[in-house]
Amino acid sequence: MEFRDLRWAIVASQHRSLRQAAETLRVKQSTLSRRLRNLEHKLGGAIFERTKAGTRPTIEGQEFLDAARRIVNDTEAMTGRLKSRWRGESGLLNIGIHASFSAGNLRATLLEHQRRFPDVKPHFVDGSSDDLMSDLASSAIDIAFVAEPNPRWSDKSLLVWSERVVVALPEHHPLTARNVVHWGELRHEALLLSQHGPGPEFHKLLISKLGTSDPCPVLRHDASLDRLLTLVGAGWGMLLALEGATGATYPGVTFREVHDAEGPTRLSFRAYWRQANGNPSLRPFLDLLRERYPDLSADPGAG
Repeated sequence: MEFRDLRWAIVASQHRSLRQAAETLRVKQSTLSRRLRNLEHKLGGAIFERTKAGTRPTIEGQEFLDAARRIVNDTEAMTGRLKSRWRGESGLLNIGIHASFSAGNLRATLLEHQRRFPDVKPHFVDGSSDDLMSDLASSAIDIAFVAEPNPRWSDKSLLVWSERVVVALPEHHPLTARNVVHWGELRHEALLLSQHGPGPEFHKLLISKLGTSDPCPVLRHDASLDRLLTLVGAGWGMLLALEGATGATYPGVTFREVHDAEGPTRLSFRAYWRQANGNPSLRPFLDLLRERYPDLSADPGAG
């Protein structure tokens, strides 16, 4: 029994005339009639009563047609879901996140992707640069956004955006009276540093900007950004962050840009992924990234 025969029998049942059903199907009436006869022969009984007044299902035929509709509807729905999945229009996308995205380019990119592909569900994984690159290599995540280049990664990557470095201050700290804070002004301040996210990158930045391996009192914590910002609000110290963290409000916390002699300090972000990644949802996401952040040096045909 062919799937097409079920569909044609359903259409025939929706019309009182085989001629009208054939016109709807865009086939010859003789072809439709022959296919229905063959179907009835396979089933061993009549599906339709044929009279001068028209064609209508028999009692047994109506039972068969009800079942056929369920089969056709379920099959077409399943086919539609699979095609959507293969096109990357639905499914799951595992995204490694290196920093907050309460504001900024990553947030804007994710919102645009959600608008275009509402049936693709993102799953976010937070971690340090090393953790995310390890997850990427083991296929635990599909793509990772990491601050600063990773020279050990030999697969695919794309430079996407840069973010300004900011410092989170207790709201009554004297430095909040400044429009910006310079690196030298952090030298004697207690600085909270997370071991997650871009914490290691911030420590390297401190050393390079202040010119010493012990640039200021550093209080390391194995805690996430939001918990450390709560400590800043309680007056326990300052915290370096990226501008993507400034979209959320934390009680008692004020953000200021950190400048050097040349102006704002920035960290560049790259997107990293494996060329051999088989998740269909990754391709449309990469297309969106290239649309928003074109790599003019890249081969247009490269994966």
